[in-house]
Amino acid sequence: MNAKTVLPAVAMTAVSMVLTLAVVVMWLGTAVPWPVALVVGLGIDGGWLATLAYERRLAAQGDHNRAVTAVGWSFGILAASVLIAHALTAEHSAGAWLAVAWLPLAAKALWLVHAMWERTALTPVALDAIRGIQQEARDEAAVARARLRAEAATEETRLTAVTEAGARVARVQAKTAQTLSSAWSTLETARAGEETGRALTSVTTRVTPGVTPRWELPVWGPTEPLAARSLEAAPALTDEALDVIVDEIRNSETPALSYREMAARFRAAGHSASEVRLRAAWKRVA
Repeated sequence: MNAKTVLPAVAMTAVSMVLTLAVVVMWLGTAVPWPVALVVGLGIDGGWLATLAYERRLAAQGDHNRAVTAVGWSFGILAASVLIAHALTAEHSAGAWLAVAWLPLAAKALWLVHAMWERTALTPVALDAIRGIQQEARDEAAVARARLRAEAATEETRLTAVTEAGARVARVQAKTAQTLSSAWSTLETARAGEETGRALTSVTTRVTPGVTPRWELPVWGPTEPLAARSLEAAPALTDEALDVIVDEIRNSETPALSYREMAARFRAAGHSASEVRLRAAWKRVA
């Protein structure tokens, strides 16, 4: 994997060194002897290469030195400056020479990229672990999305069923209310009718001379619960006392009252006794 970054850096370095040496020899060879120009070119390339080698050694040890890095960039800038100066003073192909003047700096930049690659490089085991973690996270996210979609569909179905059931209940209640309203209207019409009201009044209770009770409609709507009272809330009457009361009520009129009349007067008088005991007392006194 390192070859992806180190090979371009090595190639760019070789090209820039050769180009720098050739330019120095051609440019300075006209002013000084060519051996001197060759030494100057090799000095520039040698310094550039020496600082690069030292930087690579420090990088292999996991270290870094800013001074060495600054010296290396200085040699790179010097080589680029030589190429730029030669391009500006050249009589022919000045644009072409100026176009390749950036090669030393480009080589330094490629080595910087390679160093960053090395500092961030991971072993295959670590990469496999990272890929496994990422795959596990994707699987969990997919499962969570599927669960949420299923829960949303279930909730939608439940709400639809509840809404439909509520609508059915509302329709039944409306129909029942309409039926009750119609029945109540019929009862009110019967109650308001003169002949019908008189007939119903005559059968609701016994007619007393001079009194005609009014037939009332039953209560329809919320009612208040009665106080918790029992028929046997008062002290229970003994059989002897019950017999005395039943006999008095029975013989209060002539001829003697029937059982139903006696029972009605017994309860109207505020006495209380179960139907079984009252009927037994009636049999004893009758």
